[in-house]
Amino acid sequence: MDPKEKETLHEEDVTKEFSEDITDENPEDEHDEVLDEEETLAKTIDNLTEELESQKDKYLRLSAEFDNYRKRTMKEKAELILNGSEKSIVSFLPIIDDLERAIKTSATTDDATAIREGIELIYNKFISILAQHGVKIIETKDQPLDTDYHEAIAVIPAPAEELKGKILDTVQTGYTMNDKVIRHAKVVVGE
Repeated sequence: MDPKEKETLHEEDVTKEFSEDITDENPEDEHDEVLDEEETLAKTIDNLTEELESQKDKYLRLSAEFDNYRKRTMKEKAELILNGSEKSIVSFLPIIDDLERAIKTSATTDDATAIREGIELIYNKFISILAQHGVKIIETKDQPLDTDYHEAIAVIPAPAEELKGKILDTVQTGYTMNDKVIRHAKVVVGE
């Protein structure tokens, strides 16, 4: 054999061995890579499943918490509506007591001045309790007509020039509560 032929044979053998090595390693490498990818995907799926379960649990807890909050708020609101005026009513009970005493006293006395003074005391007590709850009387005496607070029900000639456009008489007292008009004062205005 010629050295060139030997060299060519040797190269062919090396090429065959190398290609066999490559083909032998490739299936194992591919198999390992496929296994690695499958394991990675399985781990990813497991992680995502755990995260989904965790988020689902958080959602259910939050939903239940909100439902409980809504129910509690509705219950508190119902109780407030039902018993909200209790404080106001309790503050008016002493006035009722005073009125009962005035009625009993008026049956045994003929002194109209004493009865009048008693009624005025009760009235003043009632007005002070209303003031504690934010209710105030709308002032009308010698005030100019203000349609935000007053309702003119009659216009009469003014007795003096300076009383034109001013309130001369109050037919019905007006009230504000916390600076909001709850009843306009009905007044007579001079022209």
